[in-house]
Amino acid sequence: MKFIFALRARLRAAHADHWAIARSMAWIVLFVLLAALARAAREMAIAYRYGVGAEVDAYLFVFGLVTWPIGIWLSVLTVVLVPLSVRDRHDVSNRGSGFRAEVLGLTLLLGLGLALFAWIGLPLLLRSSWTGLPEHSLMLALDMVPTLALLAPLGVLISLLSVWMLAAGRHVNTLLEGVPSLGLLLVLLAFPGTSVEPLVWGTLAGYLCHLISLLFPLGSRAEVGRPRLTRRAQDWPVFWQGFGIMLVGQALMSLTTIIDQFFAAHIGVGAIATLSYANRILTLAMAIGATAVSRATLPVFARVQVERAGQLGALAGHWVQLLFGFGLVAMLIAWWLAPWVTRIFFERGAFTAADSETVAQVLRYGLPQMPFYFASLVLVSLLVSQRNYQVIAVVSGLNLAVKTIANVILVPLLGVGGLMVSTSIMLGASCLFLIAAVKKRY
Repeated sequence: MKFIFALRARLRAAHADHWAIARSMAWIVLFVLLAALARAAREMAIAYRYGVGAEVDAYLFVFGLVTWPIGIWLSVLTVVLVPLSVRDRHDVSNRGSGFRAEVLGLTLLLGLGLALFAWIGLPLLLRSSWTGLPEHSLMLALDMVPTLALLAPLGVLISLLSVWMLAAGRHVNTLLEGVPSLGLLLVLLAFPGTSVEPLVWGTLAGYLCHLISLLFPLGSRAEVGRPRLTRRAQDWPVFWQGFGIMLVGQALMSLTTIIDQFFAAHIGVGAIATLSYANRILTLAMAIGATAVSRATLPVFARVQVERAGQLGALAGHWVQLLFGFGLVAMLIAWWLAPWVTRIFFERGAFTAADSETVAQVLRYGLPQMPFYFASLVLVSLLVSQRNYQVIAVVSGLNLAVKTIANVILVPLLGVGGLMVSTSIMLGASCLFLIAAVKKRY
């Protein structure tokens, strides 16, 4: 009874900033859970239809290459535009209606350029000997390129609209992230068979539906106007100041995923699919907390940095400890549930019991990354709120070096599992790098 009273008193005494983060996390967790269920259903349908065959290898290889720059664009916009938006809300004299139109114009040009590059460049890359794809997987991948290249303009535009909604504090954007999965799922259910066309066209349909779902709420508030191709808005110098550094950092960090695909392709048929299925379950376990952490802490940290910068270190330190502990508990639970969850999600149709055992084993290799990942997200939000992009870029480069060296050592020993272990080592090193960088400032 005394413990309950003490806990209640401590909660009542908590600062408003902690409550703001907690409330945001609660809403985001709900929305992420719903979006994650949509993704889980999609993965079940893919596993049932294609198992761990060459079709999945080819699809994931091309999809990963096409969406790699989209992920970089989303990450950079998130860390640059959100703090900039917070600053503009505190400085009414700095609000320029033309900045959004000009960012939209830049995004459209980028999307068209990426689509053209993917359409021309990916076939050349896929045909090179060092990609490691077996012949059948290579032929399937080449056939997918023209359609999946269209994801580039859709993806960069979706990223911009999503960041605008995040900057406005409308967390329904998180819920809408499940729309692409629902679109693909519906197409797979509507068109049975073993052909890869439903997989490819369903992905494109899902992205298109996601774009439309974002345009409606933003358009109803007149937050999306005509794009401009000029660069006259006064926010551009601040935008470019962080953009270049974060672009390099995010490119280096996200390159680890591409490197894993190339390592997996050389292991043999089914390796990319096995890695993907294990990562899907791991992402499902981590996405709820990870998305909630980053999207709840960044706006609050940015506001505290503007209003009470001296208190930011203590606030972030509290959440680093809390979320590292949460990650440890989640890791232990996930280790115990891994075989059962794998069977429940995937073991049906073309996905056999042997496939379940392999995926569960690979999944367990990746679980130690959870506590380091959650803690690192808080530290990254702290650095972003201070526009300390140089540290993030340097840490990203170090992560890439650690990941590559670990892959070279561990993949010959553990196969696909080595790719997961190397990710855990990379995230552990990343967390230590970030802690060292933050301690220099506080």
